[in-house]
Amino acid sequence: MCVEDAEQVRQETEDLGDSNNKKPWPLLCGDNFMCTQMENWDDKDAPVVNGSNRLESISEDAVATDRKHDLLTNFIPTLRSGEWSDIGGRLSMEDTHICIADLAKNFGCNLTSEEAVSFYGVFDGHGGKDASHFVRDHLPRVIAEDADFPLELEKAVTRSFMETDAAFAKLCFPESALSSGSTALTAMIFGRSLLVANAGDSRAVLSRCGAAKEMSKDHRPCCMKERTRIESLGGSIDDGYLNGQLGVTRALGDWHLKGVKEMGERIGPLIAEPELKMITLTKEDEFLIIGSDGIWEVFTSQNAIDFARRRLQEHNDVELCCKEIVEEAKKRGTTDNLTVVLVSFHLKPPPASVIERARVWRRISAEGLQSIKCLLEG
Repeated sequence: MCVEDAEQVRQETEDLGDSNNKKPWPLLCGDNFMCTQMENWDDKDAPVVNGSNRLESISEDAVATDRKHDLLTNFIPTLRSGEWSDIGGRLSMEDTHICIADLAKNFGCNLTSEEAVSFYGVFDGHGGKDASHFVRDHLPRVIAEDADFPLELEKAVTRSFMETDAAFAKLCFPESALSSGSTALTAMIFGRSLLVANAGDSRAVLSRCGAAKEMSKDHRPCCMKERTRIESLGGSIDDGYLNGQLGVTRALGDWHLKGVKEMGERIGPLIAEPELKMITLTKEDEFLIIGSDGIWEVFTSQNAIDFARRRLQEHNDVELCCKEIVEEAKKRGTTDNLTVVLVSFHLKPPPASVIERARVWRRISAEGLQSIKCLLEG
């Protein structure tokens, strides 16, 4: 292009800009604006989306999201626990439970961490109380003295369940006590971490903003996953019972059941290995209910959460709430022993649930409008 041609193009471009009386706009790339450094570019000329600057809107949303995230993640639980048990409709009491505020301190273990590990457990015995009492008295200590406690809590808990089960077979006296067994459900809180370990059909349920979140699975023969595991190990489900003998598929003890419980390298269909579930607690988590199966005969998980929330909103007494759950279960006709442990993560009671009602639009016909007009005019 010669000099004269270039000058002509420049002049035509300037004339076109003057005729349209417009300023050049910044580049657009998708939904984002790439602002270029241009002369005479003022804030008032910035493109506006829905009446406000898009970048400012994004910034405000990000701040709101960060604030909500901080409220959830910076939560430090304040623990309060209560418990209650009752013989229920049985002739003897085989349930037992335990609550320990600081597991390491309770057993004289020195830890580098300053955070306490709180321990809660419910043990539902069958065939006598020997196994449930043995597990209650030994399992917490075995966990606290494990080499991986508390840094690798999941490993320590799993190993301790199985070691306690083996110890019961070796140390239990008299031998007749070996015919007893026990389910075991424990909950451990370490800082903001909640670890639930379960072997059996007791259940742990968390209240999160009033919604029930099950922290354990019931180990019953009707569970398809358990049935598959049992059959792979040579066991069977007869009339809803493990090998026609036991109503649970995981438990400690029951060493008298030959072919069901095995020691050594061979694994029988009845195992003491727990299933674990760990979560990080947030401000939305209100409390945890741990109950033996006598409670869950007459309460669904959500029903228990709803019942407990109403009682805590009335009086905010965790132990009284446990008593009321047990009494209500008896009224509903449960036939088993009853044990409940409730751990609250707040000092204040759960907030009242806000139910948003659907807005109903109402319209009036022309005839109806005319009738109202006639009435008003007499």
